[in-house]
Amino acid sequence: MSQNKEKVNFQWPYKRKNYVLFAIGVFVIIVGYLIMYLGKVDSFQSLTLSPILLLIGYLIIIPYALLYRNN
Repeated sequence: MSQNKEKVNFQWPYKRKNYVLFAIGVFVIIVGYLIMYLGKVDSFQSLTLSPILLLIGYLIIIPYALLYRNN
């Protein structure tokens, strides 16, 4: 009975650029929440600017950082 002993070479798919993009996304999200917190209830900051920043952070930058591959 022979045993197949192949080495599995696993490489982590995330590189430095992925982590930088992820950090930028987290920063944009934090700024969005801070703007929402510091703005008045009916202000442009709380009703328009902050949700746009949060959507950009959550729906564009973070997924791009996770899916980006540099061959």
